[in-house]
Amino acid sequence: MEQTIFQHMETVRGITEESIRKIPAELADIVPKGFNNSIRWNFGHIAFIQERLVFAVLGEKMNVPSNYEELFSAGTKPADWKVTPPSLKDILSVLSEQKSRIRDAIQGNINETLPAPFTNRLGITFHTRGETFLFSFYHEAMHMEAIKRIYRAITLE
Repeated sequence: MEQTIFQHMETVRGITEESIRKIPAELADIVPKGFNNSIRWNFGHIAFIQERLVFAVLGEKMNVPSNYEELFSAGTKPADWKVTPPSLKDILSVLSEQKSRIRDAIQGNINETLPAPFTNRLGITFHTRGETFLFSFYHEAMHMEAIKRIYRAITLE
């Protein structure tokens, strides 16, 4: 089962990586009417939250650039950015590199109990690293849908 979970991670992340490669840089920072965030924000948010759900919930060091929390954590938005965000290419690099680190960290430890239960913003409580990791697939897909909606809104304007 563990191997199936890692294959699913590769599939989900592969879709994300292919999408970020296709987005023209000039569209990355447009926030269309009715949206709070941009395409760039959503890709960066996927990387940041994946890191939180796999590493930070266990008290482990997150290995994304230090400004990712300021730029991409829940509740942030491009309108509030005071620093230059990373390029799509840089975010792609973080997303791609994450896969092997996650596999190395989780392989054989998927049922590792969290130091304390973790409750997310939706009110869902997780008890193991595997639970948070599996939820991250849903989270990534939700933000990929947001990216598609933003892209459509931009290109139809």
